[in-house]
Amino acid sequence: MRLRNKPRAAGEIAAHPEWITITPEDHKGQWQTKFAQPQPLCVEVGSGKGQFIIEMAKAHPDKNFIGIELQPSVIIMILERQMVAQLPNLFLIQANGNRLTDFFAPAEVAELYLNFSDPWPKTRHAKRRLTHANFLKMYEIVLQPAGLFQFKTDNRGLFEFSLQSFNAYGMVFDDLSLDLHHSAQNETNIETEYEHRFSQMGHPIYYIQAHFKTTD
Repeated sequence: MRLRNKPRAAGEIAAHPEWITITPEDHKGQWQTKFAQPQPLCVEVGSGKGQFIIEMAKAHPDKNFIGIELQPSVIIMILERQMVAQLPNLFLIQANGNRLTDFFAPAEVAELYLNFSDPWPKTRHAKRRLTHANFLKMYEIVLQPAGLFQFKTDNRGLFEFSLQSFNAYGMVFDDLSLDLHHSAQNETNIETEYEHRFSQMGHPIYYIQAHFKTTD
């Protein structure tokens, strides 16, 4: 999908440090200071236009949410919605989500979400998939012991790769669905923009909830 360039994006992002940052490493270990009150910290890697992270923040005022998106022309859409909503438990990061250990201290994150990540379908690009073992090591570091990890996709190939990757890494599966929108889990599910569109087209949504093993 071709992204329309928005020249105003950089200036608008710079003008609102109360809601967004392009230097998340400056806040490593201190993210709770960006919110109205300390609460469990939940992070979405690749927030797109923000439907999921905004609705999650509305639905769960007892948690703090951070949405990470690389493209300025995309995250500006979330920022503009936040400028209206002014949710006290939502903050944004405009940066590449492949550097989480630079952004968050060990065990700083309570919940981590990967929604409709790029499937990188070519075999030679497997290491770029956000569910590859190299990324799992990073998630394990920033997540609290037994912290929640949630993954959704409409791509069967990515789902199967991720299932194998999680299992090989030794993750514990808490929930799994081959058709999320026709399962009990959907009662509390909050959709992304892509998810809504794909499900309307009849695509099944694959879902995994898991956590990393803890050592006693």
